[in-house]
Amino acid sequence: MQPGILIIEEDHQLAEELSAAFRSLGHTVHLESDGNRALQAARNLEPSLILMEIELQGLDGLQICRELRADQRLATVPVVIVTSRCSEMDQIAGLSQGADDYMTKPVSIPLLIHRVNAILRRTDLTAGMPERLIHSSIEMNRRYHTITVERAPVELTPTEFLLLWTMMARPGRPFGRNELMEYARGQNSMALERTVDVHIRSLRQKLGSYGKLVETVRGIGYRIAQS
Repeated sequence: MQPGILIIEEDHQLAEELSAAFRSLGHTVHLESDGNRALQAARNLEPSLILMEIELQGLDGLQICRELRADQRLATVPVVIVTSRCSEMDQIAGLSQGADDYMTKPVSIPLLIHRVNAILRRTDLTAGMPERLIHSSIEMNRRYHTITVERAPVELTPTEFLLLWTMMARPGRPFGRNELMEYARGQNSMALERTVDVHIRSLRQKLGSYGKLVETVRGIGYRIAQS
């Protein structure tokens, strides 16, 4: 049996189409259309992945993202937003609140399946590395999925955590945008460069004064500055 997917969508026809597509691939699927019930379902089911519209009755999708990322049990559950909101600011808002991917309607179901499977196939690419990394005053622990800056905890989305871990494991080494997203989401993620930039922008903000350690390498991508 494939991992469980929670679909949060008010459009019943689309919800059923998505459900049928993922069930045909062997996934278990649970459907919700109300934001409040959806958050409770996430807490009860602890799904492997959540597909979610932003515009919902009750809690909206962004509020649900915030609640998920504040819940220790659900903080690392991948969230893919599938929404009619298509502006760049909407995308930035969704990714900044903890979504791992953002797709706009009308959505290509084959492409959505590709992205979801890429996320679900994501393996621990840090195998063989230490469980803890320390760089400057940033400390990361991959077993407990925690990060502190000057011993103060910082909340990162799963994608932000993997991006930072990848760069911190190799300080000074530049990474291209596509390469970073392969580490964060699995190969063939088809992530847009703009999506990577949004994650990096959010990561820098959350690191505060240490955000300057995440350097832009012109024409390539990003790196963590060497001490």
